[in-house]
Amino acid sequence: MLSSIRRLIFGVVLIGFLAWAFQAIVPPPPNICGTPNGPPITAARIQLRDGRHLAYAESGVPKERAKYKFVFFHGFSSGRNDRSFATPILPRYGESDPDPKRTLKSTAFDVEELADQLGLGSKFYVIGNSMGGQVVWACLKFISHRLAGAILVAPVVNYWLPGFPNNLAKEAYYEQLPRDQWAVGVAHYTPWLTYWWNTQKWFPASSVIAQKPKLSPSDVKILTALLARHGRTPKEDVTQQGVYESLLKEMMVGFGSWEFDPMDLANPFLDNDGSVHLWHGSEDGLVPVTLQRYIAGRLPWIHYHEVADAGHFFPYADGMREAIFKTLLLGEK
Repeated sequence: MLSSIRRLIFGVVLIGFLAWAFQAIVPPPPNICGTPNGPPITAARIQLRDGRHLAYAESGVPKERAKYKFVFFHGFSSGRNDRSFATPILPRYGESDPDPKRTLKSTAFDVEELADQLGLGSKFYVIGNSMGGQVVWACLKFISHRLAGAILVAPVVNYWLPGFPNNLAKEAYYEQLPRDQWAVGVAHYTPWLTYWWNTQKWFPASSVIAQKPKLSPSDVKILTALLARHGRTPKEDVTQQGVYESLLKEMMVGFGSWEFDPMDLANPFLDNDGSVHLWHGSEDGLVPVTLQRYIAGRLPWIHYHEVADAGHFFPYADGMREAIFKTLLLGEK
């Protein structure tokens, strides 16, 4: 009798634990914009072929009069209202419908469809900052025939790209904060635990999500100056549809197994009708510069620009964004 009671208690505890574990691991469904209980739709959006909506924002000269048309991919935890490069078209996050089958390849074709629906012409430029740089790589792989040129600014690197020597990738991986080593490792090796890892309270999750990133002295100086100049401005709620669909899915795609290796790419501008530029700060605490140097060495057709004593936020330094655009568009050094 006592043994039966023990088995019953054990069974109840086990069921309770499994129920808790399932609830902790499985993310809640997205809170989709425009649904009865979802956030309101306030952004301009297009409807893609598969029925999803893609939100975007426009800035700069109206596209009908613009000589150069850019699509800008913002960084992690940002949104369409990111004005870091003040480029005409900026998609992703915020009010875009979730894509349960999102990959870098599917994202590139979303970009192409956005450009077509907005009438950007047969060719357009792309620029990606930080995590947005991974979308630029995807565009160079899958829709290079539509590109007039491309800029990667402090692009986040996937440590598991097969083109990296193991010792180099390992060394760069351990340059991260320990909490970020765990966060990106979970996203790569056990993506099904990504939601739990970044929402549990036992261990520190991603430093970027926690807003405690590894900053260089120059980053601190730049961000302090921006805060003094503009104050704290209200930030777009990029996670209003759910932290999983916005931030965590981005980590899973960005640090997962890619459909291609950027180091295998061929020069898409053999006729010198365009160019690709990669900019990085030598003191970037978020993305090790050693990996960018290796990529640039493997792809000599990429114009590599390393900014001395600069961190991850160097594009916000006075005059830097103008220099980045002039290098691409005017060929200035």
